[in-house]
Amino acid sequence: MLGYLPSPPSNGISIGPLRLHMYGFLIVAGVFAAVWLSDRRWRARGGEAGTFSAIALWGVPGGLIGARIYHVVTDYELYTHHPFDALKIWQGGLGIWGGIAGGTLAAWIYVRRHDLDFPAIMDAVAPALPLAQAIGRWGNYFNQELFGRPTTLPWGLKIDAVNRPAAFAQSATFHPTFLYESLWDLAVVLLVLWIEKHVRLRKGYLFAVYVALYTFGRFFTEYMRIDFAHKILGLRINDWISVIIFVVATTLVLRKGLLRRGAEPAGPDGGGAGDVSVEDPEREWARVAVGASGSVASADGETLAESIRPLSEDEAPAPRVASDPTEVEAAAPEPIAPAPEPIAPAPEPLSAEAVPATPEPLAPAMTAAEPSTPEPAGAVVETPPATAEPVEPQTAGPDAEGPGQPPVVSG
Repeated sequence: MLGYLPSPPSNGISIGPLRLHMYGFLIVAGVFAAVWLSDRRWRARGGEAGTFSAIALWGVPGGLIGARIYHVVTDYELYTHHPFDALKIWQGGLGIWGGIAGGTLAAWIYVRRHDLDFPAIMDAVAPALPLAQAIGRWGNYFNQELFGRPTTLPWGLKIDAVNRPAAFAQSATFHPTFLYESLWDLAVVLLVLWIEKHVRLRKGYLFAVYVALYTFGRFFTEYMRIDFAHKILGLRINDWISVIIFVVATTLVLRKGLLRRGAEPAGPDGGGAGDVSVEDPEREWARVAVGASGSVASADGETLAESIRPLSEDEAPAPRVASDPTEVEAAAPEPIAPAPEPIAPAPEPLSAEAVPATPEPLAPAMTAAEPSTPEPAGAVVETPPATAEPVEPQTAGPDAEGPGQPPVVSG
């Protein structure tokens, strides 16, 4: 044997009476890494800082409980005679599928209680979960567990005799499947980020991309393991689950998650809140944020609420707003003078100084009972200024013609 990877002498560190297990420590480190990356991606899309820290308070306990339940159910023989060992989580034994299911359920409950966008939350966490898994897998290294078949390769992992399966007691080095899966998880992080940038996906389906990629690699690492597991038709249960989930996730992405090339995401009435343009990932977030405040501009410059609000009988249509901000002042119409000013006469003509002493000249113009020669049709009678001399009313002569009156012909 040319070389091998040594196993650690211990699975933890003792600090006085306390024992720090590396398995649990690495799980916590993975959780912090996932929360950091998710929160950073969430804030880049306009979300509130600290959202994922609050979600983690629900999701992490839910994930741990779900992962432990999955492990105990699928490997119940290990706890038949010692049922309380099921609570010793530091000894290893977490099922990833139970962890994802439990964590997702707990996160969904929190998101519903706080009216958050669940598909957007899942997209933000899509590359963060494999990052947490890549870190947490090193806990299997410190526990000397979940290794693969014997190998003589230079990177073979040396396992102590007490931790070897009875059928392989004579072998010293094994495939470090924990390392293979950790490296694949890091590759999934990069692939998810690359797909998010170069492939147009509907909102929420980036998480399905992560699931499909992870299960693809998990099938091979699971197939190499030699620890005890239930099998169906020669394959471990986790292999079958990986195959099923991979098929479902891939089908969802290809049939429902992809946006056609050149097609714009649908508007609010067509699922716009569930679509994201990968070419401009900030665009949809800005639209949702502005739309929530009721300030989405319509094609005519009006807000969405104003464009659908019926006008009252006395309300004039709102003037068109110039699209260019620099032309707003120039394009704005002149303000309409208040109605009372041109209609109600000023009080000065009613004063004693302005009214003529003899009101008789005004009588012919204002009295309809006194007979007089009819004015020509269309003629305008002007009221003389208060300070001018009274003007005698003039009657139309026999030759006068109105705009709408035929000429008088004398016989």
